[in-house]
Order: sequence, then structure tokens, then C-alpha cells
Amino acid sequence: MSVATSPRPKPDAIPDHPGVYLFRDRNTRVIYVGKAISLRKRTASYFQPMRNLHPRTAAMVEASASLEWMLVQSEVEALQLEYNLIKQHRPRYNVRYRDDKSYPWLAVPLADEIPRPRVERGPKRKGTRYFGPYAHAYAIRETLDLLLRTFPMRTCSKGVFDRHRRLGRPCILFDINKCSGPCVGRISPEGHRRIVEDFVAFMDGRTRPTLQRLEAEMRQAAEQLNFELAARLRDQLGSVRKAMERQQMVSSTPEDFDIAAFAEDDLEAAVQVFFVRRGRVVGRRGFVVDKVEALDTPALAATFTQQLYGDRADEVPREVFLPVQPDGADALRAWLAGLRGGPVDFRVPRRGEKRALLETVAANAREAFATHKLKRASDFDARARGLKELQEALDLPEAPLRIECYDISNLQGSQVVGSMVVFEDGLARKSEYRRFEIRSVEGQDDVASLREVLTRRLARLASERDLPEQEPEGSGEPQGGAPVDRERRRKFAYPPNLIVVDGGRPQLAAALEAVRASASPDLPVVSLAKRMEEVYLPGTPDPVVIPRTSEALYLLQRVRDEAHRFAITYHRKLRDRSMTRSVLDGIPGVGETRRRQLVRHFGSARKAAQASLEELAQVPGVGPQLAKVVYDHLHGAAEGAKERSR
Repeated sequence: MSVATSPRPKPDAIPDHPGVYLFRDRNTRVIYVGKAISLRKRTASYFQPMRNLHPRTAAMVEASASLEWMLVQSEVEALQLEYNLIKQHRPRYNVRYRDDKSYPWLAVPLADEIPRPRVERGPKRKGTRYFGPYAHAYAIRETLDLLLRTFPMRTCSKGVFDRHRRLGRPCILFDINKCSGPCVGRISPEGHRRIVEDFVAFMDGRTRPTLQRLEAEMRQAAEQLNFELAARLRDQLGSVRKAMERQQMVSSTPEDFDIAAFAEDDLEAAVQVFFVRRGRVVGRRGFVVDKVEALDTPALAATFTQQLYGDRADEVPREVFLPVQPDGADALRAWLAGLRGGPVDFRVPRRGEKRALLETVAANAREAFATHKLKRASDFDARARGLKELQEALDLPEAPLRIECYDISNLQGSQVVGSMVVFEDGLARKSEYRRFEIRSVEGQDDVASLREVLTRRLARLASERDLPEQEPEGSGEPQGGAPVDRERRRKFAYPPNLIVVDGGRPQLAAALEAVRASASPDLPVVSLAKRMEEVYLPGTPDPVVIPRTSEALYLLQRVRDEAHRFAITYHRKLRDRSMTRSVLDGIPGVGETRRRQLVRHFGSARKAAQASLEELAQVPGVGPQLAKVVYDHLHGAAEGAKERSR
């Protein structure tokens, strides 16, 4: 890696070679990552009169303090490295796509002994087959309900399954033919797995075998004059066909592809993508994005494709249909082909059913964009106005784009904890929240506790700012330097633009003491008193009273209330943990799993404590040696309690 100490290095100092470049601000935070076939030509476009640059590009260049670059061998490697760096640093001036909602999936955990199809959200797990995403969870449940008579799978939770296994009788779903009863052995695990595999094949689009089987069984039952069975099979056939109708047929051939469309203006964009498998729409997703960098539609298509498939190598289709060819299409094809293990192509539909489907996706994108605009317009303006008003009210050198707020929670001096919440651009950054257990303060002393919390946080800030950054996977070693220590990663090295503490002058004085003793003594600090919502500033005798109708006070209140909520939540967690301790806690060699085994075997922790040495040794996974340790610990504790009672 090479570094330019000035954001405007000499052109000859930048190599004419493929690579990735990074702009950093004065706190060394990465604010923009880009790739280029020629680093020299690409970066030269930033070093021209500001009036010639796009306003957002000019703002990025003005905020930057240094430029770095990494050399790679090809444009494909640059694409991969750019993706990894954006994922690692989350630069402020790079486009980041956000799901416009948390979409549910139909998950089938094939790795389980008795798989249970269910609705899931969030990250995917290995060994689980996913279908979707669906627009609503109820759509998944309705589809499952339609298919359970044809594919009678287990859908109950583990608790219900275990309870009926102990009772020896199935639940009502077995009685209405919506479960095959694996909990009580009415079907073997292998037989139940075959049902699940048939269901997975059906959801994959291989519907003909199921339809042919049901039709043949219905005719056979009718020929044998078993009209009750024939009617039941007829109803199953109708349910299957109704479930198939829910998966819109969009292609006359059973092909797999994704198709995406955009709705955009100069500042924002909305993206909709439909997933088509075997000719049917099996899911869709929507994204919204703030255009913090200048993007035309081909550039937007390129960044979207990069973000969509970067972490979804197992879901890259053979074809991706887009309204335009993306920028750098050849490099993107090569990169996605490497992820998929086969060729990938971008196509722009001009006519026929693909063009009609693209128009449908585009209509969805326009509708989502209009909804987003209505929902976000006032909120975005209010956040920007609040940050500007806060800068003016507190006389800050710059808008507080990063605010950290601290609070202390305790119950009569017990389980004293501190919280730190982070707001960036007026929005909560929950991934950077921190919790603290107070170590050096005895009893109830909120001021001293606050001083300890801030001292620890600022010491961590100083230590992490001196650490080398972790190189992202696939980036290789830095050019012309020693390898970076990959085990030590800067996690939280960005200083706040404003520190807020909950309380009055005593809390402000404690916070100031911690800040001035740190390596960053110039960080702005204020305190917010809850009673009158007064803001105390260092060196001023009277508090600042921010108008109650202002967005600045509303922002401060949100930050303070979130810190209080986070501290209270952690305090309650510790308190509940202390109140639920049992006699089995603290036994050497007995962790959570062994404690559960003991409780499950004897029925309760109290009965386990009353068990003999021989009874303890019979517990699966314990054995004679560990049983002796458990017995001595439990009975030694009991004897100690008796002695204390005397």
C-alpha cells in the first residue's frame, strides 16, 4: 500500500496500474473507496478545480486528508478488493444499499434429523434450504397451510414436539392429516425426510411429479369406489394448484434468472429485484440508497450487482436482466462467474415476456420510490436541520455527525453498569453501542462511575487509533511494506464530534476530567439535565436552554433516552442473572450443558443437590470423576451453610 500525505499528490507519484484507492479524513477514517483500471488517470479526475466537480464529489475531496492506493493484477481483482474494503470500512461517501424491509424466507433445515419448515428472517444458516424472500410472512404460512395435506411435515416447535413425544400421543395436526406424526413414531425419520424432499422439489418448481401422483391416486381410488379417499385427494390437488397460482408464472420455459429495475433521481434511488426459478417468481427484494456519490444508471446497476451478490455466491443465477448494461460489465461477469462456478451474463430485454416482466419490476420500483420519498422526506430534512441547529446552539466547530452519549444505571449501588450509544448522521448506530460493568467504584456513585466509563472508552480510542488496520480478505500484502498484523483489528477508533452525558454539572465535571486526561483533550462535551432539559457547557455559568420545538433538542433527547434505555436493559439483565443463580453454578468442570443434563436427569437443581454420589455418576456425560467433584462441591456448600446458620 502507498500513502500520500496530501490529498493532492503529484500525478507521477501514482502508478498507471489497476488498483483500489482510499480517501481518509483527518482522523484516518476511510470516507471513500474506489477502483480503477488506471489509478493515475482515475484519481487525477478528483484533482481539478472544485467548481468542476459534482457537489458530492467536491464535499468528499474537501473532507479528505490523505489518499492511499493498493495495486492488483486485474480489474476483477480490483472489483473484489473494492467490495471487501467497502464492507469492512462502510465509507461515508460510498453508496450503501439498504433493504427497505426485513424480508421473510421459507426455511427448511435439511441438516436436522426431522426437518421443520418455518418462517425465518436475518442471516442464512448452513444446512438450510431457503425459498423466497416473500413480501409478507403470512404468504409463507398460507402456502404451507395449502400444502401440508399433500406434504404432511412437522411444523411444530421443539417444545411442542418434545412434549408430545413424552406424552406418547400426537397433536391435533396429525388428526386433521396435516402432520405424519414423527413425534410418536407414526412415520420414521427417513420417511419424514422423503416427504420433506418432495416438498423441496415442489417449491423448486418441479411440480409435475406431484400433480401426476395425486391425479393417478385419485383415479385409482374412484375406480375402487373409495369415494371418500378420492374426494380427499381431489381437495389436495386443488390446494396444490392454488399454491402454484401464488407463484406467478412469468416465463414459458423453466429457466432461472434475476431481473432488476430502478427508480431514481439525483439524490436517491429505489431498486426492486425479482427472483425467477424454473419460470416462476419465487421471491423479491427491495433496496433504497442515498446517492452520496455521483451515479448514472449504468454505474448504479454495477454497484447494485456488486452488493447483491457479494455475500450470496450460492444464489448467483445464470442470467441477470437489467434495464441497462452495468459499468465494467466484463469484470463483473468474470467476478460473478468465479463466485457461481459457471458463466454469468447480463442482458437487457428489448421485447417479449422478459420486457413485460421488466416493466412490472420497474412499476414496483417506482411505487417503492414514491413511498420512500413520502416517508423519508420530512425525516431526512429534520435530521439535517437538527444537526445544524445543534452545531449553532452549542457553538461547535462542525456539525456533530457522530454523537456518543453515556449513562449510568444501578439499584442501590448493586450491579452498577454504564452504557454508551452512538448516533451517526442523526441515526442510531446500534452495532457500535457499548456496555460497561463498573470495576473501580464501590456503592452508588454515578459521578465516579461515569468518570470510569469515559476513561476506559477514551483509553480504548487512543490504543485502537495506533493499531494497523486489518487487511480485508483477498487484498494480499500491502505494496512496499511489511505484512499487517491480521489478528489486531481497529474496531472502534473513530472519535466523536460530541460527547453527551446524562445529568447536570457534577456529571459534566466528571466527563471533562476524563476527557482532559485522555489523548483527545479537545473533544466537545455537554450534559443534558432531565428535569428542565437544560444543556450544560464547559466554562459557562448558566445552562443553554434550547427551544423545546427545535429539532436540536429533539435529537439530544433521543440520544439521551436511548442511552438510558440501553443502560437499564443491561442492568436488568445482570440483575435477573444474579437472581436466577442456582446451587449448580460455580462447580468446576460443570458448564451450561452439564447443568442442563443434571437438571433434566433429576428434575430440578434442588433434587440434583440431594442426589448421592452413585446417582450423580449415572447421569449421562458426567462419570465417576466429575460426579465426585459435583458431590463434594454441593455437600461442602451445604455444610458451610449449616455452619453459618449456627
